[in-house]
Amino acid sequence: MSIWWSLHLRRDPASVPLARRLLLGTMETAGVDPEVSYDLSVALSEACANAVEHGGDAARGDGSGEYRVTAYLDGEKCRIEVTDAGPGFPSGAAGRSRPPARPAPSDAEHGRGLCLIQELADHVHIGNKADRGGAVVSFDKILKWREGAPLAAV
Repeated sequence: MSIWWSLHLRRDPASVPLARRLLLGTMETAGVDPEVSYDLSVALSEACANAVEHGGDAARGDGSGEYRVTAYLDGEKCRIEVTDAGPGFPSGAAGRSRPPARPAPSDAEHGRGLCLIQELADHVHIGNKADRGGAVVSFDKILKWREGAPLAAV
């Protein structure tokens, strides 16, 4: 058995904990190891925060906009994808399987999101949507299950 869900969220900071709580609740119900759930929830929070901050459609002057979160859990892994309608990544960054290695200065207030996602997930892909523009951040993590978990691979 597998679980997947998709959310269309407003680019509002309040949407970030909503997505995180839904992911954590799904993983707890399914029986995913809490440490894996935590890592994925932090990575999801970072990807959502980036979509909220950078995901507006500048061409339409859309300051509010929406973004989308899709999560898939099956017996072996969890895949999460966050897409937005913003300007996307610079052409040199799109299509990489790893985020650009540009650590933020130690006193910076932000700028560590993609690097943090890379550290917490097993595979990371960043890119731009081909059709209407916007960024896509997807990441996978191999799941560990609690004993007797309902969705654990047999």
